[in-house]
Amino acid sequence: MDSKDLARYIEETNGISKPWLLVQLRLQKLHENRSNLSQEEYMRQLEDLHQDLMNLGEWWKGIEDKVFNPENLF
Repeated sequence: MDSKDLARYIEETNGISKPWLLVQLRLQKLHENRSNLSQEEYMRQLEDLHQDLMNLGEWWKGIEDKVFNPENLF
């Protein structure tokens, strides 16, 4: 799934309120743009993305069934 398909999925499923999906979209866009970035810039952006993901904390606690149910995944 490319970033356009993922963005469309996020819009159609009201995923804009799910920060983990937005991080996934950013990761996909970074992956698609990798050839246009220096190794240093790519690593910097990847580190920023990783930090943002870590800042989400354990958001899934208490809603594991809802979030990790294969029927809810794209």
